[in-house]
Amino acid sequence: MPTPTLLVLDAEPLPRLGRLTGRARIEHTDAEGLAERLPHADALLVWDFTSRAVRDAWPGEGPRPRWVHTASAGVDHLMCPELAASDTVVTNARGIFDQPIAEYVAALVLAMAKDLPRTLELQRERTWRHRESHKVAGGRAVVVGSGPIGRAIARTLGALDITTALVGRAPRTGVHGPEDLDRLLARADWVIAAAPLTEQTHGMFDARRFGVMQPSARFVNIGRGQLVVEDALADALAKHTIAGAALDVFEAEPLTPDSPLWQLPGLIVSPHMSGDIVGWRDELGAQFVDLYELWASGEPLKNVVDKQRGYVPGH
Repeated sequence: MPTPTLLVLDAEPLPRLGRLTGRARIEHTDAEGLAERLPHADALLVWDFTSRAVRDAWPGEGPRPRWVHTASAGVDHLMCPELAASDTVVTNARGIFDQPIAEYVAALVLAMAKDLPRTLELQRERTWRHRESHKVAGGRAVVVGSGPIGRAIARTLGALDITTALVGRAPRTGVHGPEDLDRLLARADWVIAAAPLTEQTHGMFDARRFGVMQPSARFVNIGRGQLVVEDALADALAKHTIAGAALDVFEAEPLTPDSPLWQLPGLIVSPHMSGDIVGWRDELGAQFVDLYELWASGEPLKNVVDKQRGYVPGH
């Protein structure tokens, strides 16, 4: 059996794939060379998970990779009609980011409740100003997105004694369906967006949804930037429709220096880093190698994405 050709859509630093030496013919490409190389690859590793090059370069009819793996939880950056309709298997990095993102959300919740951004500002100004902060224990949260990341967030917020409701694509034991979302939003102190980006979730947090929330509610998005209508969020913060927000993902990334979001009162901005802990790239590389070994031996792959839904089903 010929050695499979593994094509890597590069990003620095490159993945550590030493365990595949002699077991795969590893080729590297940038976005410009992707279309030419794709028909000759047996498998594709989308290491540059910020790139949308796969959508543009994916071949229609004819040879194409039998397997595509993206080193990210989301797959919206690579999914296109041709890929969705093909027999190519798509997998993602499910499991790597769950707990780091949950910890990041908990940190944001505590930072907003305890007014830490203002404390740091006053420290820089050398200003002594006593304030009162909010208790998080006994509060209510809604996490929109019932996958592994959403469940990890719910567990971590539960450790802070925050009662958390999960909302998913369909109702099931322990998970509310979309029809319950507005009712839950109206009672929530914390609203966390952790859903995958699909046709159903695009722009779901709009002016109406922010209007449903309590004036004391705070909103956090660690899912996808396109879940939120950013102008509607800015308006809700300016009019005090909600009390505050934190965004780790944005409609367009990186956020440009002239974006009004940087200086929007009540908004914490972070550069898409909620899941990125020390050593995360090594974990992503090791996960891919484990999956490659399954694929090369003909065993069933883990983290297989439902290409029509846009996420790994069964959660």
